[in-house]
Amino acid sequence: MALKATIYKADLQIADMDRHVYADHALTIARHPSETDERMMARVLAYALYAQDGIAFTKGLFDVDEPEVWVKSLSGEILLWIDLGQPDETRIRRACSRAEQVVVLCYGSGCEVWWKQIAGKLTRFSNLSVLQLPAETSQALAALAERGMRLQCMVQDGEIWINTDTQSVPVTLAALQSPA
Repeated sequence: MALKATIYKADLQIADMDRHVYADHALTIARHPSETDERMMARVLAYALYAQDGIAFTKGLFDVDEPEVWVKSLSGEILLWIDLGQPDETRIRRACSRAEQVVVLCYGSGCEVWWKQIAGKLTRFSNLSVLQLPAETSQALAALAERGMRLQCMVQDGEIWINTDTQSVPVTLAALQSPA
């Protein structure tokens, strides 16, 4: 018998003063049986940092042809493709040819080794951003995971904070590659 997703609910308040995005989102997150709290919270972080009209979680691990988060236009074009972890070069190249903007959020340990191996093959993509979330931060975010969450994401002057009613996690992302 196939394992089913575990459903998480998150009330996410976003105050991104750098982009002038202020919104409340009631998220339903289907967590794949093989997904960790760390990966799920990286998805939530990516959603919060790139929140805009049309942003949505995809089937993610349930469908390998989709990213974790995307923004599609009303006519179906992919405006933003967000992948997590350490996707292979072929997947990133395919995403760069399908979407206007591609973001890879690498989290946990091993990001530097992964990036050294494929960086030279991806520098030609002007629509690709690669960001690194330090392992300590992704683990701190994972500790915030609950079946019912109330989260606030605040961004000001490049500083990012994810807060609950009782905890705050500062988030620092390192840009491994930025769009040209």
